[in-house]
Amino acid sequence: MVHNIENKSHDTDRHMQLTGILPVLPTPFTETGVDLAAMRRIIRFALDAGVAGVVFPGFASEVETLTGEERQALLEVVATEVGDRVPIVAGASAPTVDEVVSYARQALGLGITRLMIQPPKSIGAGAGAVTAFLTAATAQLPEAEIILQNAPAPRGSDLAPEAVLEVVRRVAAVRYVKEETLPAGPAITAILANAPEHLLGVIGGGGARYILDEYDRGACAAMPALEIADLHAALDRSYRDGRGSEARALYVKSLPLLVLQAVYRMRLTKHVLGLRGVLDNPIVRAPTPDLDALAVRDIERCFQECGLGSVGADKWRRAK
Repeated sequence: MVHNIENKSHDTDRHMQLTGILPVLPTPFTETGVDLAAMRRIIRFALDAGVAGVVFPGFASEVETLTGEERQALLEVVATEVGDRVPIVAGASAPTVDEVVSYARQALGLGITRLMIQPPKSIGAGAGAVTAFLTAATAQLPEAEIILQNAPAPRGSDLAPEAVLEVVRRVAAVRYVKEETLPAGPAITAILANAPEHLLGVIGGGGARYILDEYDRGACAAMPALEIADLHAALDRSYRDGRGSEARALYVKSLPLLVLQAVYRMRLTKHVLGLRGVLDNPIVRAPTPDLDALAVRDIERCFQECGLGSVGADKWRRAK
């Protein structure tokens, strides 16, 4: 059951196309549960960074480690803190149609109508099976707009562009595709070249490591992790304003850190958010590589080269 909180309609969600930087919000933990106060700081950090929207929960949120109660409580915080300022995309992926519908209804009860669904690997990578799964779910969610998440193997189904297009043509509720197979660029080109009219756009993934190529091919948005959202928002603005050299300079600054982020994932995100004064601890539930002293030094050097400032590595280490 959805808790009684102020239910806003998220008119921003319904009338604005998804464009720009839409970070997947991390989940802050304590030793005993989730940290709702820290979640509010995370959201304020994202909004202050100038993001165009937020996503929760997703893979970068350690969603598979959350209980149903934790997931719901956190999404309520997201809905309340964001309000109508930017669009919210709620993750609703699950192994079964019934679970997808349950998560989706929690989001819809909070006024969030955009839902991201990754087809479960258990149904296979055929267009017919994915279409049947999404049709069964969306038939029960007539007010929802679906972002079809096409994740790479081994985590995702790794759908071919032809399969993605067949699914989109047959499931009108799918309004966006998040394309993050590797390489994503040719898939984005193929999908947009043959997209039906109801598909509003293709969103890039891959942690924004390929964002300029994705944008050059027509991607409307990107869904990176959060730790350098202000740099990504500035890159996005420069690109859209036609200042290509500025966008590329920011992209080049981001790459060393993002290469490390591909390995250390949520642990890097939380370490950098600690450096930036957003998080109080680096607790991670999902299985990710530990940061030894040399990894920490490398991460902090790459972050410093991004030019974003920090509260200082020494202070963060003492806090840990």
